[in-house]
Amino acid sequence: MGGGWELFAHEADVGVRGTGATMAEAFEQAAIALTAVVTDPADVAPLRRVRVRCHAPDDELLFAEWLNALIYRMSVRHMLFSRFKVRIGEGRLEGEAWGETVDPLRHRPAVEPKGATYTGLRVACEQGRCVAETVVDV
Repeated sequence: MGGGWELFAHEADVGVRGTGATMAEAFEQAAIALTAVVTDPADVAPLRRVRVRCHAPDDELLFAEWLNALIYRMSVRHMLFSRFKVRIGEGRLEGEAWGETVDPLRHRPAVEPKGATYTGLRVACEQGRCVAETVVDV
């Protein structure tokens, strides 16, 4: 069963949710949702790879760290990402994100995410289905 992603409304901010058969897949799908906050992920070519490493004492904080690491790289490298690979183990995440430099005319960025919050922060796996969600400050 494949994963998925979606956005959900939250006052002035926006929620991101990823689902998948594993926690890693849910984190990958949530990263696509993060890109969708800015632009259509289908319009972002996976041309350059960026490595991401983070750690945290629990799965929820690890998820927030992952999204914030991506937001940081989006900002300082002026990039958008459309493809992700995550490996999780023992409170550590090793990931890769593929994307390209922002082209304002083609990507038409809607907003710039400022950070993943702890509002609605949840990571749960039950019966072979995982979900990772939180609210992103825009």
